Amino acid sequence: MGIVVPVLTLVFLLFSTVSHADSKPRVILVGGSVGSWKVPDSPNNTLNQWAENTRFKVGDFLVWKYDMKVDSVLQVTKEDYDSCNTAKPLKAYNDGDTKVELDKSGHYFFISGAPNNCAKGEKIILVVLSERKTGGGGSPGVSPKASPVSPSASTPALAPAGAHNGAVGMGIGSGLYMTAIVIGLAMV
Repeated sequence: MGIVVPVLTLVFLLFSTVSHADSKPRVILVGGSVGSWKVPDSPNNTLNQWAENTRFKVGDFLVWKYDMKVDSVLQVTKEDYDSCNTAKPLKAYNDGDTKVELDKSGHYFFISGAPNNCAKGEKIILVVLSERKTGGGGSPGVSPKASPVSPSASTPALAPAGAHNGAVGMGIGSGLYMTAIVIGLAMV
């Protein structure tokens, strides 16, 4: 009987770790490499293409690395993004090592604060996925929607919001099964 409490504690910790493994925030370097925050080399090589192939979740952090003497990062509205208006940003960063938390789902719009860089393509739209709801589907009568990001041919399709990650499901199921076995043994 003296081993039951430590075993149950271990099973609980295992269950907690597995069930929250998918929700840990990540630090994501914009463009995937230092120096990506710049005017693109060609119209076919933009940060939006990178963003479309990257899955962003609530709680993730974006990091920009750039020369603060010649550039900055402005978070703006969709209208200011479309028109490259730098006059009224929602937030402005000019430290050369900008870190922004993605604290809600939806669209984020960022443009360069350097004169004319936005018009030359130094800007990015991010789509942050909503947090996964536990307990299944969405509202009654509403079908789940796929991510609004347009996947390219090489990008795997994203699972609907109500879908579960197989590895997490297996971990949870295994943890519950082990808990039942331990409780059963303790009763014997």
